[in-house]
Amino acid sequence: MYLKKLDGPRAVTLPDGRFMTLADLPPPDTTRWVASRKAAVVRGVLYGLITQADALKRYNLSEDEFQEWISAMSVHGEGALKATHLKNYRKL
Repeated sequence: MYLKKLDGPRAVTLPDGRFMTLADLPPPDTTRWVASRKAAVVRGVLYGLITQADALKRYNLSEDEFQEWISAMSVHGEGALKATHLKNYRKL
């Protein structure tokens, strides 16, 4: 069995001890962004599974949108990524 050579790690360990692999990321053609998918991409970037540039290109995201995901998740947790809860977490 041969493994395909990849740039970067195949898996990373999250702070809670779970492993995250590229298979845990949403597919590149994702158009419906639920909170769990957004959180998976943010975790993948923050823990070094993929680079931010790769994530932006792979998922066709703007840098501003992705930075909003990161800040919402870091301040309020995964719940802040839900579209129905945006008004509760936005700074006025």
